[in-house]
Amino acid sequence: MAESMQGLKRSHRCTEVSNENIGGSVTVMGWVQRRRNLGALIFVDLRDRSGLLQIVLDEECVGAEGFAKAQTLRNEFVIAVVGDVQRRTAAVNENLKTGEIEVVARQLRILSESETPPFPVEKDSQTKEELRLKYRYLDLRRPDIQRNLILRSKVAYLMRDFMAKEGFLEIETPILCKSTPEGARDYLVPSRIHPGSFYALPQSPQLFKQLLMCSGYDRYFQIAKCFRDEDLRADRQPEFTQADMELSFVDMDDVMDVNERLLQYVFREAAGVEIALPLPRMPWQEAMDRFGSDKPDTRFGMELCNVSALVDGCGFGVFTGALENGGSVRGINAKGQGAMPRKKIDKLVEFAKGYGAKGLAYLSIHADGTYKSSFAKFMTEEELHALVGAMDGEPGDLLLFAADKDKIVWSVLGALRLELAKELGLLDESRYNFLWITDFPLLEWSDEENRFMAMHHPFTMPMEEDWGNIDSDPGAVRAKAYDIVLNGTELGGGSVRIHQNDVQEKMFEVLGFTKEAAHEQFGFLLDAFQYGVPPHAGLAYGLDRLVMHMVHTDSIRDVIAFPKVKDASCLMTEAPGTVDAGQLEELCLLIQD
Repeated sequence: MAESMQGLKRSHRCTEVSNENIGGSVTVMGWVQRRRNLGALIFVDLRDRSGLLQIVLDEECVGAEGFAKAQTLRNEFVIAVVGDVQRRTAAVNENLKTGEIEVVARQLRILSESETPPFPVEKDSQTKEELRLKYRYLDLRRPDIQRNLILRSKVAYLMRDFMAKEGFLEIETPILCKSTPEGARDYLVPSRIHPGSFYALPQSPQLFKQLLMCSGYDRYFQIAKCFRDEDLRADRQPEFTQADMELSFVDMDDVMDVNERLLQYVFREAAGVEIALPLPRMPWQEAMDRFGSDKPDTRFGMELCNVSALVDGCGFGVFTGALENGGSVRGINAKGQGAMPRKKIDKLVEFAKGYGAKGLAYLSIHADGTYKSSFAKFMTEEELHALVGAMDGEPGDLLLFAADKDKIVWSVLGALRLELAKELGLLDESRYNFLWITDFPLLEWSDEENRFMAMHHPFTMPMEEDWGNIDSDPGAVRAKAYDIVLNGTELGGGSVRIHQNDVQEKMFEVLGFTKEAAHEQFGFLLDAFQYGVPPHAGLAYGLDRLVMHMVHTDSIRDVIAFPKVKDASCLMTEAPGTVDAGQLEELCLLIQD
């Protein structure tokens, strides 16, 4: 039967008890991790968020009633113990922070009993994620998940501390906003007071932070909840947290400087990792050409090589057909993988098809220098030698080629080099390779919309030297945009914003907006720009992704307390759910079958 805490006050968390407390009395509380009954003695591993502490229950010390209670203890019972700290009489546990001491109980209270958990509460659980997320309140007790969330809390504190010292003001922006569907899908919220009208949950605080710059607040910062109704993956959630900022009277270098120092400070203080500054920078075009990605993982090589000029006019129709259609032929060299079995190569071909490839051409270089290839019979020996030479091919290497439109070739080979790196163990988890990607295209063509779309958002400043080409060659105009990348993940992105009305109006025109449509969606911002707007720029981090890399996990769900799964549902609360007819009627909504 559960007892009261009355008269007891916890003096220490479990691992706050140390050798300095030997000979003294402590009061500790937590969960039973394990109980070992040796007859005359009962040992309990007591767990709280700080770690484990061994409790010794001896009938002579705890009394007959207390010892009887100790015999009923099971895993996950919540208990309070008053006792004396002493050196361990049994073997020291060097793997525990409290491994040299134990607490001999004088008083035991059972504060709460527990049913048998559906899975063990233990580090590095092998239980299926679906079951753990259904009982997330139990999963959150695991030491590794608790470590992640404690680190996340520390990172948020450090960010706030750094930004305050840099003169930033933390200002909250609204959660209920106007829908501006230029970008990802909005989550919509119906209004009861305004029937037929909807709020949108913010995809980011973008417009409001620009308005704060118009309002003279100079430096803004916020750890903000954001929402996007998009397909999920390991590093995405429908609701996520941004560390968001905006600065006035600055240019790109100013924003990058303060963020480099922010990252250096946070990684040093939270993870004990020293980041050398300045961080390297790479233009977008170079990143795509070398790595097939605008968020390249630079911890390993296997860079893309453009061999279009070498195969132009060869006898292999797949290569020449791609070139005739305005595409390219590029390859990667998987060093030392020339003996890869055909079955495994076929799996790589299927993997490539998942990224839009029609197929994947390969060439294995045998130890004796001969070739085995899917296309050798279509090319002369001289052409093959030239191709291998361009790829730095050596005996024992496997060369893989994609031929299509640049966008597809980049996507295929960019994903393929990462897949091979994982399979071959080339990813060094101890390295933190930060990189700025700059000089993004301002616009990208959408076949679905049949128009240019903003690569970042419609308020991104173009490069002044490119702006004259906006009518003749919109796709060639670069943006004053920058992404911060870590080990193949985009941690954050930002840009210098447009603050001149004529440039903003032209930008909307290029994006296909009429003046009326632009004012319908963004009128409040455009109106504010009539009253003196300072040059400004900003950046936002995905806080979840940042912490994910710090703790070396592959899933963003491991650093979020109550995450959603791939279909954007919560297995624990069973959200989203249906609502009753009365609520729908109040909102003037009708659900069709």
